[in-house]
Amino acid sequence: MTVIAVANTKGGVGKSTTAVHLAAWLHEQGYSVLLADCDTQHSSSEWIREACPDVRTVVLDNPNDILNELPSLAQEADYVIADGPGSQTETSRALLLRADLAIVPCKASLLEVRALASATEVLRQAQDIRGGIPRAVIVLSMVGKKYRLTNDMIEAAAALNLPMPKTPLVLRQIYADAPGQGAVVWQMGSRAREASAEAKRLFSEILPEAKAKKAKIKREVRRTA
Repeated sequence: MTVIAVANTKGGVGKSTTAVHLAAWLHEQGYSVLLADCDTQHSSSEWIREACPDVRTVVLDNPNDILNELPSLAQEADYVIADGPGSQTETSRALLLRADLAIVPCKASLLEVRALASATEVLRQAQDIRGGIPRAVIVLSMVGKKYRLTNDMIEAAAALNLPMPKTPLVLRQIYADAPGQGAVVWQMGSRAREASAEAKRLFSEILPEAKAKKAKIKREVRRTA
């Protein structure tokens, strides 16, 4: 049972894009997945209902509901993906007090990475209360195609003691088009090939054990065929 919060108290950094694609990817790995929409806009729950109807959704957009209901919901699925709000600190704090893993999307610039020091304050508070939980990773999102990770950015991220996967999510029009089409990028044909590959590669980096389960299932199917 794993609760994964996609959280950053700053908006416009790709939280819903990350949450919806992660939920759909985990479902394709053979897991039961629930998406908890903790943002008052409710965009991620509407999106995933069209893109992947087999992923159950629930709206938990106030702190008390998150604290009270998330533990029992975690008993009902292999993974709960919680899409956090872009500003409401108390909602984010409640979410991080219940999460096992926090994915923190961040735009790829030195100023944005430095800003994480304040944006992750709520994360640090939760980790202090819970003895290091939730585990957290930074994900670089909305990255320019000619982006280069500078030493300054690497040092700023390292100072926060948060790991960063090698794969970023590049700024692509296909990600912006996906919600309107009620799809995730790997459902959108050949023009989404690069986006599809990078998203799946990123999730495999963050959750290698999830990728391993799908491979195990395929081996078992071949043995029994």
